[in-house]
Amino acid sequence: MSNSYGKLFRITTFGESHGLSVGVVVDGCPAGLEITAEEIQRELERRRPGQSNITTQRKEEDEIIILSGLYENKTTGTPIAMMVNNKNQAGKDYSHLEHAFRPSHADYTYTTKYGLRDHRGGGRSSARETLARVAAGAIANKYLKQQNIQIASYVSAVGPIKLKEGYEALDLNLIDSNKIRCPEPTTAEAMIKLVEETRKNRDTVGGVITCVIKGVPVGLGEPAFDKLHAELGKAMLSINAVKGFEYGSGFEGTKMFGSEHNDEFYTDENGKIRTRTNHSGGIQGGISNGEDIYFKVAFKPVATILQPQTSINDAGETITLEGKGRHDPCVLPRAVPIVDAMAALVLIDFLMRQKAIQ
Repeated sequence: MSNSYGKLFRITTFGESHGLSVGVVVDGCPAGLEITAEEIQRELERRRPGQSNITTQRKEEDEIIILSGLYENKTTGTPIAMMVNNKNQAGKDYSHLEHAFRPSHADYTYTTKYGLRDHRGGGRSSARETLARVAAGAIANKYLKQQNIQIASYVSAVGPIKLKEGYEALDLNLIDSNKIRCPEPTTAEAMIKLVEETRKNRDTVGGVITCVIKGVPVGLGEPAFDKLHAELGKAMLSINAVKGFEYGSGFEGTKMFGSEHNDEFYTDENGKIRTRTNHSGGIQGGISNGEDIYFKVAFKPVATILQPQTSINDAGETITLEGKGRHDPCVLPRAVPIVDAMAALVLIDFLMRQKAIQ
């Protein structure tokens, strides 16, 4: 029942990790939006497996197939159906997991909830589902760019290695200049080295992705249950391996006094109301205030490690498990376009809601 997201711009994803295909149906996209399959494919390329030696070596082209909703590279206003066929399946790599509960995976909870599960790569719980979100997010992002809204996500921490600079001091055009997707070259090099060492140790490592959204108009969001930051938090926490979300000053703001934390208003030279600081992260009272929106998303280490671990099977017997197959030592580089996509899906939905009441 939880395979759809959004109210006016609504997506429904389908498919499993080792099924025939993974896809999405987008409903509510305005007619006349110009977008090509190549633009959608470009975002899928950023998420696809096998793109470097620090990601899973599963070889998937992730070639997008558009079934409906586009005509001559324009949206028609009808449902947009898109899918990607799974080609490099290796279900046999998971045969030893048919009755096993892997530590920190969804095996036990899925089996208990549904009475059965697809053990091949986790089935529906696999992060492969997120390619459908990225495809839909590419459409949402194209619409937002026409409204002068820009979204940029980047890796700001891997394990203990963290960027010292805030986003204001970084050249966000450098995000895709290296395989870890960190826009500061020296820090990126250290991050890559850590991931490569982690992979050699047959282990995994987590980290943080920072997202910055510029150009958001004042007024997006609702004052009670559909606060803009609450919906962004829900969207990010729905991504596989995410363990935390904070926006604006976040937990660091708890160390400040109100006199330090308050964002004072002023009128700029163009007569626009601004704030001198932005501890609020561009959102006040659950509604965008026109300043940059920025937030951080924490990702845990990937649960599958290529080391022996003790667990149990579905008969309650103690077993020893060791990961096999192709897995990410660090999910962060491939998660950057997923964070972009989910942010875009939240914003386009709120933008359409706001336009509907004006």
